[in-house]
Amino acid sequence: MSVKTRRNPQTGQSQQNRKIIVHVAISADWYIARPDGDVGWLDRPMPKGSYGMGAFFKAVDTILWGRKTYSKGIELGMKDAAMWPGMKNYVFSHRRPKSPLPGFEFVDEPIKPFIKRLRSERGKHIWMMGGGEIIASFLDEGEIDEFHINVIPVLIGEGLPLIAPRHRLIPLKLLSTKKFSDGVVNLHYSVSPK
Repeated sequence: MSVKTRRNPQTGQSQQNRKIIVHVAISADWYIARPDGDVGWLDRPMPKGSYGMGAFFKAVDTILWGRKTYSKGIELGMKDAAMWPGMKNYVFSHRRPKSPLPGFEFVDEPIKPFIKRLRSERGKHIWMMGGGEIIASFLDEGEIDEFHINVIPVLIGEGLPLIAPRHRLIPLKLLSTKKFSDGVVNLHYSVSPK
């Protein structure tokens, strides 16, 4: 997964095609977490290669977070951005905490201008960490390019959906599927342009 360059039709200059990629694990009933945000059901032995996460990490250099996902990370023991070396971390929130964790920048501006600026910068692809509300907001703005969804073979019965519910119809194109030895299935979709 490499960042390709393309020519801007107005200027004729080459520019990067930095994709925004949602890469998440979900239950077989399509929840990203229990209603209280608990993700303990994700604790399981991983097969060799960790579902291709090593290759994915090499292809991205920026992570986008929703405020609730950032807060859940802190609750689970995250102390700074050091667990993602070399990554820029942006948290979308209307309220900046008094003391944000080191390595995290808070964003309180509309999605379109921020992403236009981010995509124009040199770099690799961009990982949309989530959660469901920020994924929905970016999707509704036409700013999600791909989904990598690891379906974990477990039903949790209720929880937080992958994408916050709203009335929408957004076609996806299946690019690939991959089954892992432990029953996890990766679904790789591109988002059809609006």
